[in-house]
Amino acid sequence: MSKQYKAINPVKYYKDYLSNNIRPDGRNFTKFRSIALNVDSISTADGSAIVKLGNTTVVCGIKAELCKPKAEEPDKGFLVPNVDLSPLSSSRFRPGPPSDQAQVFSRLVADIIIDTECIDLKKLCIHPDQLAWVLYCDIICLDYDGGVVDAAVIALVSALKTVKLPKVDFDEELFTVKCVDVENKELLEVHAVPVANTFVIFDDEQLIVDPTAEEEDLCNGSITVVIVDDHVRSVHKPGGVPISNINIEACIAETKKQAKYVVNLINTTFSENCKKMCKSSKDINISIEAYMK
Repeated sequence: MSKQYKAINPVKYYKDYLSNNIRPDGRNFTKFRSIALNVDSISTADGSAIVKLGNTTVVCGIKAELCKPKAEEPDKGFLVPNVDLSPLSSSRFRPGPPSDQAQVFSRLVADIIIDTECIDLKKLCIHPDQLAWVLYCDIICLDYDGGVVDAAVIALVSALKTVKLPKVDFDEELFTVKCVDVENKELLEVHAVPVANTFVIFDDEQLIVDPTAEEEDLCNGSITVVIVDDHVRSVHKPGGVPISNINIEACIAETKKQAKYVVNLINTTFSENCKKMCKSSKDINISIEAYMK
């Protein structure tokens, strides 16, 4: 019966839940969904990570290529994030060129990474005006249930922390490129860990954190807050109803709390990943020693 009621009047159905200070998925207004993170997930990529935020799943794969720097920024490399809202992730998306929503998400993720100076683009430059690295960051949504930008930022930052680049040299006289050391690759330096959290306003007054896809559809407006090291770096408000200063301050306070959890999750994940790699390396050494005997 509840499914029919929801299909006939989804707004009234949602209001009935909110009137009891609860959401349809059982969370209160300020409770975030659980997050799962896995890094180095794609062996063929130069960096990768998978993030599961509630029922939303996002995978990020990074491919590094050589290119010529822009004429206006001859001493910088490139970072090109591309968010793909796959038709497999939700019935609302169709095959073909990127939708307007996907393009907005791509631009927002790029702005967040670049504005927060997550990585130094100058470090991607090999030789000014001649050679630089370009990082193609493909972010694919496998399951869509809201909060894609929040999950995409976590996935991209985590994937960037796994990127290893070979040492490359450029011969000015011959205009040739050569790899100095292919085996000993260097990890890309990640200087900041931005955390983005999206909030929505329902009925012009009720603030709801970490919305699902259904809540995003029913809301009157949304806002995304970006935090780095407990400091607000940007606030994105893509239209909708105005949000009061009180609600904006509440969004910032909740994001600061969540940012600590996300940063701790990333650090813990990489710590566990290092332990696994060390254990694997020891196992290899032991097997070699046993063979030599």
